[in-house]
Amino acid sequence: MGNPIDHGEGLGTWHVYWQGARGRDLLGDFSLVSRIRSRLLEAHNQPGRKLLYYLLTPSEIHLLTNLSGGQSPSAFAHGVANVIARWVRDHDAIRGPVFAARYRARLIEGKEHFRSEVRMLAWRPVSMRLCRAPTHFAHSALRAALALSRLHGFNPAALHGLFGASASDARIALRKLLANRPSETEALQWALAHGLALATGKVGPAGAMCREVRGAAAMLVAASDSRGIEGALQLLERWVIVKLKLRSGPGLAVRKDHVAAQARALVANLAVQAGLCSAAAAARYFSRAKATLSEQMAASRKRSIHRQILAMPMVQIAREAISLAAH
Repeated sequence: MGNPIDHGEGLGTWHVYWQGARGRDLLGDFSLVSRIRSRLLEAHNQPGRKLLYYLLTPSEIHLLTNLSGGQSPSAFAHGVANVIARWVRDHDAIRGPVFAARYRARLIEGKEHFRSEVRMLAWRPVSMRLCRAPTHFAHSALRAALALSRLHGFNPAALHGLFGASASDARIALRKLLANRPSETEALQWALAHGLALATGKVGPAGAMCREVRGAAAMLVAASDSRGIEGALQLLERWVIVKLKLRSGPGLAVRKDHVAAQARALVANLAVQAGLCSAAAAARYFSRAKATLSEQMAASRKRSIHRQILAMPMVQIAREAISLAAH
C-alpha cells in the first residue's frame, strides 16, 4: 500500500470522530461495545480503506483511517454513524440524537502529525479520567498495537509500519512516544482545537458564554490561569502592553488616555482575528460600549504599527503571549 500518510493519487489519512450527545453512553454494555467495534472494523473491509487506530469512550469515537481512490470521509462517516446511532437508540430505548453534532474529520498532515494524534488519543482516556494509564484502557487499538492483547479483526501492521521497520521496533517507538504524557494544558488545547471542549468564561456583566475555538485561540484559553476566554484576553492584553511598550500599571480597562484606547482596540482586533471572541465580548471585557470600541477597532486597522502587528501569525502571537506570562 506504500506510505499511508503520503497524499497523492487520491490517498489520504484522516482523523474521523464523533462526540456523543449529552446523556448518551456509547459503551452501554459489552454487547453494544462489541457491535460498535465490529461495525468500525467491517467498514474498513473494502478496497481503499485501512483502519490504523481507533478509540471508543463513553462519549467519543475516534478513527485514524486511510481512504484512497478518491473516497471522501463524508460518505464513510455517514455509513458508520447511521448504523451505530440506531444501535445506541435501541439499547437506550430513548429517541433523539445520539451524537452531539455531525462527524468531524481532520486530514493528517504527515507522519509527525499522525504520531502526535496517536499520542493524544492514547492518553485521551486518562485525561477523561477513565483509567490511570493508556495501556489500562481496553477499548482502543493500543493494547493490540503493543501486543498486550489480541483484537479479532484488527491488524496493527499498518500502524506498526508508521513507527518502525518491524513490529518489535514499532512497539518500542510507540512506548517511547507514550512515555511523554501530555500536560493538562496540552490535553485541553487538543480537546478545544478538535471541538471536543468549549471555551467558557464570564466576560463582563452579561454572564457566562461559551464557544468553539481553534488554533491560537485554543492555545491562549488552555494556557490561561482561568482556562477560559477572559484569561485568554488577559494574555493578549499583557502581550499588547509589552509590544507597544506602554507603561506598567493598571489594566487597560481602567486607563482613560488615548494610548490605552488604541491598545484596547488592538487587543479586540487580535481577539476577533483569532476567533477567541466577538467585538461585543471584547467590549464587555473592557467595560466599554460596543459602538465606541468598534470605531476604535476600525481606526486601529488603519494604523501602520497596528497593521504590522495584525499581519503577524496568530500562533506566533499566542506563543509569545504564553511565554511572556510564564516569565
